[in-house]
Amino acid sequence: MNTIKQIVIKNGIEAEELKNFMGKKVTLHGSIYKIRKMSGFAFVLLRTKRAVVQCIYSEEFATFALEELVEESTVKVEAEVILEERSKVGYELRLLSLKILSKPLEEAPVVIHNKLVEASIDTLLNYRPITLRNERERAIFKLQEGIAGGFRKFLAEQKFTEIHSPKIVQMGAEGGANIFSLNYFGKEAYLAQSPQFYKQMMVGVFERVYEIAPVFRAEKHDTSRHLNEYTSVDFEMGYIESFEEIMQMESCMLKATLSYLKEYYQKELFLLNISLPVIEEIPTIRFNEAKELVAKEYNRTICDMSDFEPEEEKLLCEIIERTTGSEFVFVTHYPSSKRPFYAMEDPKNTEETLSFDLLFRGLEITTGGQRIHDFKEQVDKLLKRGMNVEDFQSYLMMHRYGMPPHGGLGLGLERFTSKLCNQNNVRYATLFPRDINRLQP
Repeated sequence: MNTIKQIVIKNGIEAEELKNFMGKKVTLHGSIYKIRKMSGFAFVLLRTKRAVVQCIYSEEFATFALEELVEESTVKVEAEVILEERSKVGYELRLLSLKILSKPLEEAPVVIHNKLVEASIDTLLNYRPITLRNERERAIFKLQEGIAGGFRKFLAEQKFTEIHSPKIVQMGAEGGANIFSLNYFGKEAYLAQSPQFYKQMMVGVFERVYEIAPVFRAEKHDTSRHLNEYTSVDFEMGYIESFEEIMQMESCMLKATLSYLKEYYQKELFLLNISLPVIEEIPTIRFNEAKELVAKEYNRTICDMSDFEPEEEKLLCEIIERTTGSEFVFVTHYPSSKRPFYAMEDPKNTEETLSFDLLFRGLEITTGGQRIHDFKEQVDKLLKRGMNVEDFQSYLMMHRYGMPPHGGLGLGLERFTSKLCNQNNVRYATLFPRDINRLQP
């Protein structure tokens, strides 16, 4: 009988650890990012998994010819860590020997080793597997890793249970026509617009749950803020007394995550020239008041009292930052007509809901609120909206057998990343965007 040979998984030396090996020989692997030939020597930039390391090539020490190096070759090098006070990192790597692991067949279609990739957004996305090799471009997604990691750390500390809900569903949680249908073994099914029903169900099991996963919207929008697939950060919590507890939880989550980025992602923050927002207390304003404030401040006519226009979100954030210093603002009590059937209405005014959006730097990044937990109340609202109660029996099961007061939210990870990076298009912060025009790469 054959046995599998045991393989020792080697982590290798991280670029950040090189300063601990002063005067010693080290082995590194990575890709040749850029070669700058000088008089009598050359700078060779090696792209490792997180950092770009500057190496020095000199015929005096190297056992290989400079001509053997080709940009975007993958290599394993042996080098000596030498003290160099003129270097930003305090040392340099003197190349000694080289093993070439692979070479590119042709020159890259886009120049990626400059500080910025000078290309249109279409070119940037068309060649995504290549352009993401740019140090700055990939830093966006390392930072996005940190954002998700910060959320997870905070939610775990707050005793939330991470769940994984299905993405093929029998019906949409949000309703409307913006839902992708598919043939599921002869039955009609859909791609999940949100984990809404499932995270509510799991409140009855774990009390506090969260999920970071893709959701799908068949919206035919072609704007800088819309995607047809995006990553939603959802949490739901039970035994609440007010929907404001959800807002407070999100405020604390964001504050903790920004601290997490500051502690562990300084390199990416520096590369991207990001100034992290400071959260003391996020201002809150009611929807109607926000509409009227924007109209008054900018002498605008209110065209739609049921929802915000993108320009109004931007203007409201400008007012709030100017008057309070906050780059975030909660807008509460959205009209019932614009919120889903599971949104709890305000007992003081049933035309409004106990719901909110969170705006950040001019863009809505979160929608949340308190849900209906009473069976009769939920059935009545379905009937009031002319919806077929029989279609929702699977969802209503949790109400039928008892649910605590609960609520939650969904935050768009790409939108939050994009605004944190001060980008003007959410696609820059999306690894492989899916919109009405893009299905590749």
